[in-house]
Amino acid sequence: MAKQKVAKRPTRDEFVLEEIGNQLSEAKMENSEIVLTVWGREEIVRGTIEAMDSRTGRVHMKCNGEIDKVPFMDIMKVEYPRD
Repeated sequence: MAKQKVAKRPTRDEFVLEEIGNQLSEAKMENSEIVLTVWGREEIVRGTIEAMDSRTGRVHMKCNGEIDKVPFMDIMKVEYPRD
C-alpha cells in the first residue's frame, strides 16, 4: 500500500513571512476584520484576531462567534474585506 502524496506547503522567504506578521499585528491592534487565505483549505477564513500564540504558532481568529486556530505558517495571504 503506497501512501498518497500530499502537496507540500509552498516555501516563502523571510520577507514575505515578516510582512504577513506585520499585517496580522496591525489588524490585531486596530481590531480590524480580515480575510485569510490558508494553505490546505478551500474556504477563506474571515474574522477578527482574538490572540496570536507565539508558543504554538497559531493565530486565533474569531469567525461567526467561534474561535478558529490557524497555523501561522499556513497563512498565504492577508487581505481586508472589500464589502
